[in-house]
Order: sequence, then structure tokens, then C-alpha cells
Amino acid sequence: MIRSIIPIFLSVMLAIACRTSNTGKMEKQIDGILSKYNGADLPGASVAVMQNDSIIFRKGYGLSNIQTGERITPSSNFRLASVTKQFTAMTIMMLAEQGKLSLEDSLRRYFPDFPAYGKDIRIRHLLTHTSGLVDYEDLIPKTLSRQVYDTDCLKLMHETDSLYFPAGSRYRYSNTGYALLSLITEKVSGQPFAKFLNDSIFKPLGMQTSVAYEEGVSTVQNRAFGHSFRNNEWVQTDQSQTSAVLGDGGIYSNPGELATWISALWNHRLIKAELQNKAWSKALLNDGTSIGYGFGLHLDGPDSHPHHDGSTMGFRNHILVYPEKKMMVVLLTNRNDAEPRAEAEKIAALF
Repeated sequence: MIRSIIPIFLSVMLAIACRTSNTGKMEKQIDGILSKYNGADLPGASVAVMQNDSIIFRKGYGLSNIQTGERITPSSNFRLASVTKQFTAMTIMMLAEQGKLSLEDSLRRYFPDFPAYGKDIRIRHLLTHTSGLVDYEDLIPKTLSRQVYDTDCLKLMHETDSLYFPAGSRYRYSNTGYALLSLITEKVSGQPFAKFLNDSIFKPLGMQTSVAYEEGVSTVQNRAFGHSFRNNEWVQTDQSQTSAVLGDGGIYSNPGELATWISALWNHRLIKAELQNKAWSKALLNDGTSIGYGFGLHLDGPDSHPHHDGSTMGFRNHILVYPEKKMMVVLLTNRNDAEPRAEAEKIAALF
């Protein structure tokens, strides 16, 4: 009996030893790629790698707040900036699947007094950056001292009289579309955008600390603050004039909860496979030409896998998704000198 157990015991121990060795090797390699963030007095980064719905690596580097010396942990929440856009797109897709709106709905259906130049814009144009809408950031008055909100982005559209190009004829990245999508979500759902995100996405998926942050309304748990390198030193630069716009970049989250999110997408927990696959496919212009963007995610590059960066005052982020391989890499940083896409791709290349 004992003799029969010994080979099994040895094989189990060998498997554990190999797994431990591989984990140590992987950590050493990723530590090397992210070495610039691992300083005792520097703002840093947080990373996660997921395969087949399991996080196989997760680690934090550097400081979440140079003023307090608090270190980044795997639970530290970063402002996602434009990585937010895939969540905003999901709110629209969920409402579409529920039959509460159509991706072919006119923009003026929801904003009847929208300027006449927007008469041909459809919701799908907003999702794919093919609306031609002028980026609201270019229209903010220099005299405005307060932060801008999603509703302000809509008002700013009355300060111009034309589009970059006719709707659906070209692609041009514009944050305006996603600010308007958040307002459409509010109109259709009857809930504030942040609450709809929490009740329909974050809470059902178990993303317990993710939040669309509103100063004075919500809080960010385990918050990583943004930093910029100025005059040969790191200073906290956490909020910009546009940081209060939610639809294009207002969510805070961490790599672990983003892994939960991506797992839910490729397992179709929120919407059916048909619509999710459409979101992960290149959109088409009016003439049938494809572009390197789907719904809230870029699809450019040699293998056209979904990915997106997020860049704002004091934060640089990137997420890489490989649905066919059931793999994800996400790198969030709280500093303005990061190169997260290149670094995330190096980490992905290890696998």
C-alpha cells in the first residue's frame, strides 16, 4: 500500500516544485520588465496576467502616494482614463440587447435640440469614433476654471457649427462621443451613469471596489494618486480639468477586478456572444472600409486583438486582450512617464 502511494506522492511534489519554479521565473522576468517602477520613493504600477479565467500573476510596484509613502498593492485602484470606454460601450450594448435602444438610433432622438450638423449621427458612430464630432477638449473656454462634466460636453457641442467629417465617412478618435454615450445611458436607464455601472456591471460581477468616481459623491478605496515628473522631482498631479467626465475616462479599478471584467466578457455573462463579437470586430465606414476600432476597444496591429490605452494627468495604462487564447495582460501606472503598451506587450510575449 505504501509503495503504491509513494510514486503518486513524488509526482505531486514534483508538479508543485515545477509550478513554484515556473512562478518564480515568471516573476523575475516581469520584475525585469517593470524594474523602473520598483523604487522605494517612486510612483509605480500594478500588473495582472490572466489565462483561462485564472490570474497567474499579480503584483504591485512603487508608491501609490509619494506624500504618504503608501505602497501600491494588487488592490490599489487607479484612474483608468480611456480604458473606461469599454465599460461605457457595454452600458449601451446591454440596453440595446434589452430592446431599450438601437445602435442605429439617431443622436437627436436623445438630444432633440442638438445642432443640425449632427442629424446623421447614430449611436454606432459614437461607439466607433466615426461620428465626426469635435473633441470637447478643444472647445473648453480658457476662462473656465472648474472641472468639466459629461453634461458640459453636450453643451460645448453648441459652440461649434460643423463636424470634422460627415458621420460614418472616417475614423477620428474623439472623447466627445463617449461623454454623450454616458448621457444616453442615463436617459434610457433612468439612472445616473455611475449608479448604472455599479448596479448592472460592478456589483453583479463582484468588482467590489471599482467605481465611476464623483468627488463629493463617491470614494475610491485603496486609491493610487497620479504623479508627474516636474523640475527633477515627482509631484502629485491627480486631477485635471477633464477628470470629472465619466463616460470617456472616469472609472477607477485595479488589475484583479479588470481580470474579472474581461473573464465576464469572453464568457458572455453580460451580453450574448453575437453582440460581444461585434464589439470585438473592426467597425465599417459608410463605404465598407474597416477601421481599427470596435466598441470601446482598439483592434489595430498585426493580429487585431482588442486593446486600449488610458492616458490622463498622472496616469498611463494599457490592457491587452486575447479572447481566442483566453489571455489578458493589464498594466496600470500612476506616473506620466510610463510606456504601458510596450511593457504589457513584452509581458504578453513571455506567454
